[in-house]
Amino acid sequence: MSDSISRRGTMHAGLVSAAALGLLGCTTFGTASTPSTIVLEPNPQALADGVWAFVGVPGDITPETLARHGNGGFIVGRHGVLVIDAGVSLVHGQQRLAAIRRTTSLPIRAVLLTHAMQEFIFGAAAFQAEGIPVVMHGDAARLMAARCDTCLKTLRRELGEAPMLGTRVPKADRTFSTEQELLQTLPDIGRRVHVAWGSPSAHTASPGAITVFDTSTATLFAGALLESKTIPDVQDANLDAWQRARQTLRALKPARIVPGRGPIGDASMIDAVDAYLQDVIKHVHAFVEAGRPLSDAADAIELPAYQAWDRHETTHRRNVSILYLRLERAMMLKP
Repeated sequence: MSDSISRRGTMHAGLVSAAALGLLGCTTFGTASTPSTIVLEPNPQALADGVWAFVGVPGDITPETLARHGNGGFIVGRHGVLVIDAGVSLVHGQQRLAAIRRTTSLPIRAVLLTHAMQEFIFGAAAFQAEGIPVVMHGDAARLMAARCDTCLKTLRRELGEAPMLGTRVPKADRTFSTEQELLQTLPDIGRRVHVAWGSPSAHTASPGAITVFDTSTATLFAGALLESKTIPDVQDANLDAWQRARQTLRALKPARIVPGRGPIGDASMIDAVDAYLQDVIKHVHAFVEAGRPLSDAADAIELPAYQAWDRHETTHRRNVSILYLRLERAMMLKP
């Protein structure tokens, strides 16, 4: 291993919550209005020396936004480039690839997919067509293989065939589950990059979700672990492990954070996600304790403080239902 790159492993995020309930599915499609002028593939933003970000568009998934909501980026080292997340379609991936090559002449060494969600993975084939390997945590790769064919069919139905033309479910060229496997898997770009994920006994926001931290600029690509001004999705989350992981991210003292979705920000983003999750869990717990029915939960637990966040009408309502079922099940399992 070159000492110019650091590839670290677990966040030691904790044990699986007894209340966890495995509920699978794809991102909800919404009907929220879309801004009349929207740039679907903005140029990458220079965040710091050698660190660039692609910033997705706000709102729900609609034909107008083409589901281009996921953020991503790339880190340029002395020997090459590491790409973080690939976009939502083949053409989206091709556009990101072209933008990277306009930015630097150094070779792209790998694409690192932070988690198995549609806005982040389907552009990977554009890079693979150029011989660029796609790297992913093994748990995320398995989730992608199990779920994402259905997600792709849903995107085609909702967005139309043309925006998704040529798009397929990618297969990771290389996977890892341990620090040693990561050392053997991730190419050295000549720059210290810290990759972390949940411990083997506990995933965090999603199975195999990873974060990428550029140590020289204190820039964090948070993937599924953080959203900005966007309702975080609890669908695949281990809430206890996720909370511990956020504490680990806070200890990194990031100067800037590229969240999975939403505007780039600073470490206050971690506090905002904490506050939302604590609030929604508290309100759902009180609702369940009061014996009120699931059918009333989403309408009753609106949380006005977060109504201006993206996906309040879709992801928040689903979060309430998922948490209700988890908490109800946990209560039933108590001796």
